[in-house]
Amino acid sequence: MHEQYRTVARRGVHETEVNRSRFICALAPAATEQEAQDFVAGVRREHPTASHNCFAYVIGADASVQKASDDGEPGGTAGAPMLQMLVRRDVRYVVAVVTRYYGGVKLGAGGLIRAYGGAVGEALDALGTVTRQRYRLATIIVDHHRAGKLENELRATGRAVRDVRYAEIVTIGIGLPDSDVDAFRAWLADSTAGTAVLALGGEAYGDA
Repeated sequence: MHEQYRTVARRGVHETEVNRSRFICALAPAATEQEAQDFVAGVRREHPTASHNCFAYVIGADASVQKASDDGEPGGTAGAPMLQMLVRRDVRYVVAVVTRYYGGVKLGAGGLIRAYGGAVGEALDALGTVTRQRYRLATIIVDHHRAGKLENELRATGRAVRDVRYAEIVTIGIGLPDSDVDAFRAWLADSTAGTAVLALGGEAYGDA
């Protein structure tokens, strides 16, 4: 897995106008290709009378899945420049749909490429991006007596506390960079007098 990747900060819409044509770019994070396709379908339902609903998405921290559609615009003038903008901005797990309402003025191939790519770039600027860091998922098992203090210390030191569950024993789910596991294990033993247990799980991405 890649150590980190960048994606759009939130779902949102940004509109631009070029020679009386409206270009409405809807952007969203997408964890899977199916999520991306569902988002595209949703935008198309919102704009059934639009001239075109072109899309591009990049899935995977290594950009292993890439797809784009011109949706009736001349080949290579819409989806491709949208995809190029996403890749050039180094964003992943993201889907973009640019809805065009034709304004009566033809833009030509160059104008379309600039308009569609530019719409995605402006939307990324407007919505912002965030970096997701690779984490090792881990669970701390601790007794009730020490749980509250330990949770407070974890949060105070900026640890990514994912969930806390109180039962006969307390389990605290956290995220750790791989490079921090050994140091954290030593810190945990010191903080709990060796009474807490650290169980390592799989990997995931979270806010850096």
